[in-house]
Amino acid sequence: MDRTATGKFPVINKAYNRVFRPGRLSLGLVLPLEAYAVGAEPTMRGHVKIAQLAEQLGFQALWLRDVPFNVPGFGDPGQMFDPFVYLGTLGAMTGHIALGTASIILPLRHPAHVAKAAATADVLSAGRLLLGVASGDRPEEYPAMAQNYPERGARFRDSIAYIRRMAEPFPRHDNPLGILSGQTDMLPKPSGSRLPLLITGGSQQAPDWVARNGDGWMTYPRDPGSQNRAVAEYRAHLKAADQPDKPVMQSLYVDLLDDPHAGARPIHLGFQSGTGFLRRYLREIEALGINHVALNLRFNSAPIDTTLKRLAEDLLPDFT
Repeated sequence: MDRTATGKFPVINKAYNRVFRPGRLSLGLVLPLEAYAVGAEPTMRGHVKIAQLAEQLGFQALWLRDVPFNVPGFGDPGQMFDPFVYLGTLGAMTGHIALGTASIILPLRHPAHVAKAAATADVLSAGRLLLGVASGDRPEEYPAMAQNYPERGARFRDSIAYIRRMAEPFPRHDNPLGILSGQTDMLPKPSGSRLPLLITGGSQQAPDWVARNGDGWMTYPRDPGSQNRAVAEYRAHLKAADQPDKPVMQSLYVDLLDDPHAGARPIHLGFQSGTGFLRRYLREIEALGINHVALNLRFNSAPIDTTLKRLAEDLLPDFT
């Protein structure tokens, strides 16, 4: 059942309205663009050069993770760099590709800092920021920040309200995270109408809250039947809350094989396959209402530049 053509997405900034289009699926990439083993640290060698290659080949977005502390039990330190500092570097070294966070852990940062850093990255990149946010899932990080893990849902809600209000001139807002009296202002303001906030998963919130307060939903790969139900439920909550249509994106781990006709074998949160199976999968989830897929090549067995070029040649013409 086609759930894609339900209306127009809100006009927010350049990246949001280029990456997300009703009824269409675009492709982005999760950084770092290198393969590394579970528990290992990525080398980050040549990371800017490979990001520039991704832009040249026509991928729509680069996605950065927010991992404040390396927790060995999780087996993945992400790209290691602070996401906002990295956004500044990538914004200066690229020209048009969208720059997204997947996702900033709001309970571990004060929302004033998030709002200012995100608006700065957005303005300096000429509207290329997509701000994915989450409540976090690594309990070990919270004591190091003097935060309470079970209370992260409430802090997440308060952070969203604070960040939203920051887009207004001389905002007034009584918030547990700070009182905005109307006597101060936060500069710069976002390049568009507001920062595009994409909520990851449930983030400890009720589904109707996620539908009302986000500008889109970031979720995880599921089998097509389950993903169909998840997307349909999200858009039903949008409709019930009298909200406009909003995009849905998902991540996907891929190990791309040389043989384009190779079948699929499951890997963590994705699969190993040739481009033929990957194309069919992307077409199927596009029909379910997924608007963007962030490909993660961490477990890829071929050289990353070779894989990017193969994806660009075989798939990007169908998903741009």
